[in-house]
Amino acid sequence: MDEILRANSIYLEKDKRIIIKNLTFSVPRYSISAILGRNGAGKSSLASVLMGLSGFKPTGGRVYFEGEDITDLSVTNRAKRGLTLAWQTPASFEGMKVSEYIMLGSKDKNGKVLKEALDRIDLDTAYYTNRILDKSLSGGERKRIELAAVFAMQPKLVILDEPDSGIDAISLDKIKQLIIDLRNRGTTILLITHREEIVEIADRAYLIGGGEIVKDGSPSEVVNFFKTECDKCFHRVIPEEFTKEV
Repeated sequence: MDEILRANSIYLEKDKRIIIKNLTFSVPRYSISAILGRNGAGKSSLASVLMGLSGFKPTGGRVYFEGEDITDLSVTNRAKRGLTLAWQTPASFEGMKVSEYIMLGSKDKNGKVLKEALDRIDLDTAYYTNRILDKSLSGGERKRIELAAVFAMQPKLVILDEPDSGIDAISLDKIKQLIIDLRNRGTTILLITHREEIVEIADRAYLIGGGEIVKDGSPSEVVNFFKTECDKCFHRVIPEEFTKEV
């Protein structure tokens, strides 16, 4: 299958500590791939490397997007090529209308995509279009609104960092369905999570521990390994002070 993203022998060192060690994996185009791991395993540091965030340039290895070496490209240039990252904690744009936030990165400004995006996340268009982003929104609402923004943007590939963090079972089911809808519309998905419940929607899964890939295969294979044998692969957890939401 055609690869859209490849990380090849990635190393990341911060303050003389190895955060990511010889990590190689690929993401097939139009797929849902999942990276599973406990807190401190190196997941969010990997997301930061892939997106090119400041302070996370790999100390070894290369990142390829659609066959192009993007290791030295800025976040902006990666985004222009169709790569985006949705954070574990949704972006805060206090005072902005929900509709404005969803449409920030969309090329379609006629409102059709806005309604479709809100419908997909099961939020009432009439109520939420002019709703202001503020602290009264629940964590689940914010997560769904951020995914609606990704839906409206239609990137080639989105890295979803812990889209299932801090939400209830009902919101999780809706988020899982929206992720499937995103894939069906042509966006490749890379899920990063510490919860095995969401991994089931992936086509392929990877287990990360101590900054290394320790298992890959079908979602069921990786989740079973995670549940029964993962103590063998988490011989070290990266100290929090050397990571960014690892």
